[in-house]
Amino acid sequence: MKKTVFKAAGAALMTAASLPALAGAKIEIGDESWVSVGAGLRTAFTAVEDGAPSGDDWSTDFDVQSIRLYFTGQITDKIGITFNTEEIYGDGPVDTLDVIARFEFSKAFNVWMGRMLTPADRIEMNGPYYGVSWNQYTQPLYPSDQDGTAGTYGRDDGLTVWGSLGKFQYAVGAFEGVDGKSNQEDNLLYAARVAFHLLAMENSPAYYTSSTYFGSLGNILTFAASAQTQDGGTGSELESGDFTGFTLEVFSETAFGGGAVLNIEAEYKEFEADYSIGSPAAGDCFCLFDGESWFGTAAFLLPGKIGPGQLQPYLRYVENSPSDGDDSDLTEIGLNYWISGYNARVNVNYGSGDANISGYKGADVDAFSVGVQLQI
Repeated sequence: MKKTVFKAAGAALMTAASLPALAGAKIEIGDESWVSVGAGLRTAFTAVEDGAPSGDDWSTDFDVQSIRLYFTGQITDKIGITFNTEEIYGDGPVDTLDVIARFEFSKAFNVWMGRMLTPADRIEMNGPYYGVSWNQYTQPLYPSDQDGTAGTYGRDDGLTVWGSLGKFQYAVGAFEGVDGKSNQEDNLLYAARVAFHLLAMENSPAYYTSSTYFGSLGNILTFAASAQTQDGGTGSELESGDFTGFTLEVFSETAFGGGAVLNIEAEYKEFEADYSIGSPAAGDCFCLFDGESWFGTAAFLLPGKIGPGQLQPYLRYVENSPSDGDDSDLTEIGLNYWISGYNARVNVNYGSGDANISGYKGADVDAFSVGVQLQI
């Protein structure tokens, strides 16, 4: 059971955002038009206490956790297209991750339409490739990160308007959300994220985020809030209910001399679902977490290089408090070895606790993993 919960959390890593690769092949087509191609890979060895088939021994598993292909094209200086794919665990079908028609008019006003990230909290905007901790997804996520009824991989079909005005950043969108089941009236899901950068502006693309910029921007202090709501967003065709969720978060990066960087990230999340996992509706239910969750992460990039990269120890703690279930928590202690930013990274981590992606208490898991992340 421990092994199953840990691997489910690993799979959930892949359900959230991924920024475009920082590098890749670029083919010039005309004066303003071009196409670029990139790829991403995450693979890991994991060991879980009492996770072997015997039930009394440590499990030993190698998994390809994610394979992504990135395609970006520019038609004019203001119109482009993005197409990305995802394959989980290396043995499943290749799924569409993003298909976006991009109309980017200015820094203040842009419109995306297609299949894209629903505006949400930082860990969903980071995705697995741009977070500090290897196992970010041990707390409940928004509906578009569920089983496909309301989207997958944190994506959904819809439209997002985004931009920045000075140090204020916004993203507001409307999406399909739950399609069918509890949503027989065909209501849309509405999502928004706003952020205020007190010090340096973050420089992630569009409304995406990262959990460290390696001190390249100087000192950063960002406060942000996100919210999503949909009438008929929970329940079943027989018993329909509504969903509302919001998140408050803070992110800071302090750059010291010699390349040392301190990152602190914290978040409070609250979901209100008329039908939750703990008390499912009759029939084929799309039931969500109902309650509160919070986490905090601290990471310190050590000055100087060891070989080609830098070491970054980190500590992450998460606690989930469902309204209709027992509390759960999980602590992750890890070490990143950054070789080429987010394009080449090795991670070692140890986790202990009973929190998982559902938000409800699971098995008490002690697990160790070694992961490798590459992008081009």
